[in-house]
Amino acid sequence: MTHTTSTAPPASHEPPPAAAGRRTKHRTEGTARSWRDHPLRRITPWLFLLAPLALLVTFTYVPVGNMIYYSFTDWDGVSPDRNFTGIENYTQLFTRPELFRVFFVSFYYLAASAVQIVIALYFATVLSFDLRLRNLFKGILFFPYLINGVAIGFVFLYFFQDGGTLDSILSWFGVGGDHAWLGDPESANTSLAGVSVWRFTGLNFVLFLGAIQSIPGELYEAAQLDGASRWQQFRHIIAPSIKPVVSLSVILAISGSLAVFEIPYIMTGGATDTSTFVIQTVKLAFQFNKTGLASACAVVLLLIILLVTWIQRRIVPDDKVDLV
Repeated sequence: MTHTTSTAPPASHEPPPAAAGRRTKHRTEGTARSWRDHPLRRITPWLFLLAPLALLVTFTYVPVGNMIYYSFTDWDGVSPDRNFTGIENYTQLFTRPELFRVFFVSFYYLAASAVQIVIALYFATVLSFDLRLRNLFKGILFFPYLINGVAIGFVFLYFFQDGGTLDSILSWFGVGGDHAWLGDPESANTSLAGVSVWRFTGLNFVLFLGAIQSIPGELYEAAQLDGASRWQQFRHIIAPSIKPVVSLSVILAISGSLAVFEIPYIMTGGATDTSTFVIQTVKLAFQFNKTGLASACAVVLLLIILLVTWIQRRIVPDDKVDLV
């Protein structure tokens, strides 16, 4: 008679699945908590910001601080002597007519900036709809902004010269006679402002077009179903949506009208009362060796731009627009 012995399987010492899951969870939470409290985690963002902050302080804030210091001295930019003169440089800037006159030249470029914003907004709105050859027109409008400012200055210098391209074109329409477009202050400043319109319209156009194309297409479809015209779509959909971009363009236009340099410097060199604020500052610093007075001009320009930006932000706050 045969006896069979049954052997039971050895008892397992592994914890049940539920207990293992709780142990793994506690271990994960402990690791996360330990990293969350680690001192290195708190300084990690500052380690990433260290390089850009160093560059910003070195190449922005330190030069601005030196410029403000120089504006209270009579430094000529070469000698090591810097005598403190107080607010004498600022007093000269606002009391000498030949220095204060450049502020009025900026009004030509400010008017030109308003014109270019209107033109750019019109073409951005029109070309945002489905039209034939719209990509071609987009390239044509943006192309002048890609050209170097010095090259543009030389091209339009021949364009506006006596008997040049503009006079030849006008002669085709019966407007004869050579005209000194850059010979008197009014026509010279108007011509230079017109060149700036031609060059910078493309930049505003791209900004407006990008903002318009970010508007959801469902809004246009709903407006068309309701019978809204193109003007009504612009007034109630496009204009409120691109308000922050228009605000940015206004700030850039005002600051740019005060800081015009390339085109008038290449075409006239500041002659015939076409000298801008920046041209005058450059001449004071490098031609007449009055770095202290030039620094005061730069400080005033910086304060004007900051003041205009603050006023614009107060009048037109950057509110979030939700049209959905």
